[in-house]
Amino acid sequence: MLVVEDEYSLQGLVEEALREGGFETVILSSGEEALTFFKGKVADHRAFVADVNLNGSPSGWEVAKQIREVAGGFPVVYMTGASTDQWTSHGVPNSTLLQSRLRRRSWSQQSRSF
Repeated sequence: MLVVEDEYSLQGLVEEALREGGFETVILSSGEEALTFFKGKVADHRAFVADVNLNGSPSGWEVAKQIREVAGGFPVVYMTGASTDQWTSHGVPNSTLLQSRLRRRSWSQQSRSF
């Protein structure tokens, strides 16, 4: 899984939950890094997981849109604690939204759908 999360305190939590679900992860801190990594095909990924409110530009919303321009049906999961109301207008079609407040167990259960 390719993950972009700019809060270092959450990176470990997300990584641990996904690994418990059986996924290898690459965690990056900015949208720009994630786009470079994805477009450079450094590794194969099963899904993209993004914090929607990244510091700087591009946002998690925008990174997912650009990834979908390259790989049309690529699975996208958005994480947010405050922007759930923007998902329908900013999120890519057939994406998933997880509230960051979810417990680790819920995260692990959600990740099994990939």
